[in-house]
Amino acid sequence: MKRPLITFVFVICCVLASVIRTEAQNFKNQSDLQWVAVPDDNDWTYQLGKDARISLQLLWHGMPKDNIEVSYAIGGDCLEADTRGSVKTDAKGVAEIRVKSPKKAGFRDCQMSCEVEGKRFDNHIKLGWSPEKLNAFSRLPKDFEAFWKQVLEEQEKASKLLPIVTPAPEFSNEKVDCYLVKINGGFAGAPHSIYGYLSIPKMAGKFPVLVSPPGAGVKHMDPLKTQFYATEGNIIRLELEIHGINPSISAEDYKDISRSFGDHTGNGYLANGIQNRDTYYMKKVYACLVRAVDYLTTLEQWDGKNVLIQGNSQGAALSIVLAGLDRRITAVAIAHPALSDMAGYAEEGRTGGYPHFNRQYKEITLDSQVMETLSYYDVVNFARLVKCPVYLTWGYNDNTCPPTTSWIVWNTLTCEKESYITPINEHWISTETRYRQMRFLQKHLK
Repeated sequence: MKRPLITFVFVICCVLASVIRTEAQNFKNQSDLQWVAVPDDNDWTYQLGKDARISLQLLWHGMPKDNIEVSYAIGGDCLEADTRGSVKTDAKGVAEIRVKSPKKAGFRDCQMSCEVEGKRFDNHIKLGWSPEKLNAFSRLPKDFEAFWKQVLEEQEKASKLLPIVTPAPEFSNEKVDCYLVKINGGFAGAPHSIYGYLSIPKMAGKFPVLVSPPGAGVKHMDPLKTQFYATEGNIIRLELEIHGINPSISAEDYKDISRSFGDHTGNGYLANGIQNRDTYYMKKVYACLVRAVDYLTTLEQWDGKNVLIQGNSQGAALSIVLAGLDRRITAVAIAHPALSDMAGYAEEGRTGGYPHFNRQYKEITLDSQVMETLSYYDVVNFARLVKCPVYLTWGYNDNTCPPTTSWIVWNTLTCEKESYITPINEHWISTETRYRQMRFLQKHLK
């Protein structure tokens, strides 16, 4: 199997150059203490049976800090620690932590803490062992494709596409016209709408269209952050809001809604109706994603060939869902997909994906009914259906969408695919990586 491309985030610091390699620096911005944790395998990835050594250096305002006791707790990815100990830094502020190989493929998280001048500091680093061997816990229902075919047919019968388009001059400029779009969908007796900010290049011509589903939560939208797709990439971009909430409301109003409807509560949307596949909230969300493509492909500015998707976290999850449901999609670029192998925590010692049912989402128990529902909504099962090229980037230090489940999605995809692994990243990607996503999509234009 071709090994995914792994890169590092470089932090240039001349003080460190003569002391220790800088490419794996666990740097906390504006912190008095810098942690430099460098595994002895350059890509943070080992073969089963090989133990790891982490060279750790502590720098206090850039100067080596000696005689500091560092406590560590090592456990599985997003799981309880099973090994504890401590080391002390030498005159150069350096210490070494050894991490034993797990018995099965997966990740080990080394959580570290110390006290300097009466203040506690924490950091962590995750290492992988044969992650290319990781397989999904989620099983594919026999009627998976038939179920979703019926869902989309029901939506089609329930209502005709009747978009409402309103100019959004506050997000328009000399290069882009922006519009607020409301797209209807849902089912008979259960209508649902989604919104989106549509950015169209002002220059004459025909352009690819792109759907961008949102990350998790109920939150305020700012299409200016990603409008470079239209201004620099000449791509029509639709930034989605999936909950039927007009995104022109204030950020404070969004916060009020989120407190009662956000994730990780019994009333949260990711738990709503989860006892049955037909009542689960995400059913209408997944179906409306296809409606977004229906709308985009009616635009006179569309080039008639290219339908792209880009998203991160929950947006990455919904991107794979849409690519699995809709053969019109021509390329996908995503980062650290959520909603992947969600039932994983049902097995002792196994990592599950966001939203971490049975752990962080403690009000939802992974009983047989819930796991049955999740099998129809898990991203891993949609990944099995994707045929178009996919660009996937993820980090190892991510505790929101753990590397275990990102690797499982990668291993499940059988389409043309390209990875860009940035081990040090937690739940974020750099501006440069965002441009890499766009360049991948441009490279695969027809």
